[in-house]
Amino acid sequence: MKESVESLAQELRVASGIEQADLHITNLQIVDVFTETVFPGSMVVKNGKIVAINPTWEVKANNTFDAEGRYAVPGFMDAHVHIEPTLLTPQALSSVIVPWGTTVMFVDAMEIANVAGLSGLQALLSNIEELPYRIFLEVSSRVPTAPGLETTGGELGLVEVAELLKLDISSSLGELDPSKILGIREEYLAKILSARAQGKIANGHAIGLNWDQLNVYAAAGLSDDHESVTYDELFERLRLGIKALIREGSTERNVEALVKGVLENHVPTENLMFCTDDKHVIDIASEGHISYNIQKSIDLGLEPITAIKMATINIAKHFRLDHLLGALTPGRYADFVLLDSLDKIKPVYVFKDGKIVAESGKLRQELSGNGFPEFLNSTVKLSPKLSPEDFAVLAEGERAKVQVINLYPDQIINFATQEWLEISSGEVKPFIDKDILKLAVVERYGKNGRVGVTFVRGFNLKSGALASSVSHDHHNLVIVGTNDEDMYLAAQEIARNQGGLVAVQNGQVLGVLPLPIGGLMSPLSADLVMQQLNSMNELAIGLGCDLPAPFMTLSFISLPTVPELGLTDYGLIDVLKHKVIPSVLEII
Repeated sequence: MKESVESLAQELRVASGIEQADLHITNLQIVDVFTETVFPGSMVVKNGKIVAINPTWEVKANNTFDAEGRYAVPGFMDAHVHIEPTLLTPQALSSVIVPWGTTVMFVDAMEIANVAGLSGLQALLSNIEELPYRIFLEVSSRVPTAPGLETTGGELGLVEVAELLKLDISSSLGELDPSKILGIREEYLAKILSARAQGKIANGHAIGLNWDQLNVYAAAGLSDDHESVTYDELFERLRLGIKALIREGSTERNVEALVKGVLENHVPTENLMFCTDDKHVIDIASEGHISYNIQKSIDLGLEPITAIKMATINIAKHFRLDHLLGALTPGRYADFVLLDSLDKIKPVYVFKDGKIVAESGKLRQELSGNGFPEFLNSTVKLSPKLSPEDFAVLAEGERAKVQVINLYPDQIINFATQEWLEISSGEVKPFIDKDILKLAVVERYGKNGRVGVTFVRGFNLKSGALASSVSHDHHNLVIVGTNDEDMYLAAQEIARNQGGLVAVQNGQVLGVLPLPIGGLMSPLSADLVMQQLNSMNELAIGLGCDLPAPFMTLSFISLPTVPELGLTDYGLIDVLKHKVIPSVLEII
């Protein structure tokens, strides 16, 4: 219900006991995030808002709900997430996150914006009022992420960003990587000032920065960072006034190390929050969403209410929305979760706007993921000249010294090494026995047909190739493989499906998970996508890959903003120097 003087007057009349309420929830144990106490009571709801707690007058309501002594906690929030890497539409995602208690998502939709610009972003956000959770927009600040170093399908300039920041659903300027700030690039500084003019914060992405660089970053007004991997990194950010988002995604497993450090060093938690950033649907369904961050922290020794605050009121305060969200007090939305225990974060009921949206692990009403405009179903346009030869690293000689991207377990950061590889028939060959494979990024927007090729260690394929049209943040095709022919076939199969995840071996397509919506998302339900993703992961294992989330890892390896190296269609990127560098360093 749109807020108005009349709606507010209704709520006040109900709060005064003059008028009938919509809902009265009784027999609660209410978790108060302000005093960090639990007390017995009831809540009165009107127009989707809490209007009274434990009133002394007799409550008359259209509906009464007996909570049977369960704990009521505010609905959980994800402080920074990209929906598209879940492979689901916002509608299909509902059935996975809401039963785990998530009622608010702070979404940076840079993925669809990089593919299809403003129109793609608007399509993603259409009909969000029908969702059983709330979306607030972190307005994408870097579309493209690395201009001059990658090809994208869309752009968001200063004018578009400024207009988006004016929207009621906009909560902040989305994450800005270090190169934009340390390089003092005025376009991005103007975007920060545009956010300030609207009274909104600017999100950070302070990966790989030393103390002096963090000083510059903080001076620019970047308010938070979700890239801390070690406790020392987290503490440095807090010391400079940069709030820390503790992330647990599919490939970025940071909760254990960071929360352990917080506990061991008795660090105050009011400037700590939780996020997922990027988490595949299978991991959400099996582990939990933000509920997993809370539960993991409790298991590590954090007090339950403290962990809950990091998923609720801390986030609401950070985004300057604590007058509406984050606590169970009058005037705030009636978004809450009922738990049997504060030690086990397993929601029994989830409410949004005072209505039950999930019960005992199931969404009350399934939503359709269809309805996206047709232009988003035709975004993969490979060059007709693409051939297996485009995946070759050419060199004349016997051996070549090459740059290799090396994966860290459970992280998106990587490190560089230099390795000697054999040259045969004028081409540098991968060294499969040493897990040095080829990595390629193929431009997929029909603009220039570029192909960037380098080498990578960590996928451990013994044969074949894996490919994805989800590759941050440009979302060109990213392919890892043992031979050029299978890599080429994988690219063609993605184009045939207008996006997807693909596994190929010996000239045969083993399997595909189609992602036709922008080459990023499936129109299918979460259950069907999970079945397909499980099958794809099993195929990757069959090819020798031992990574827990191979396609998520593949999607990040091309990032030109995550140290040390990235790969785009322009070639190998030195992330900290923000420039293209050669893959082949020396030939003998």
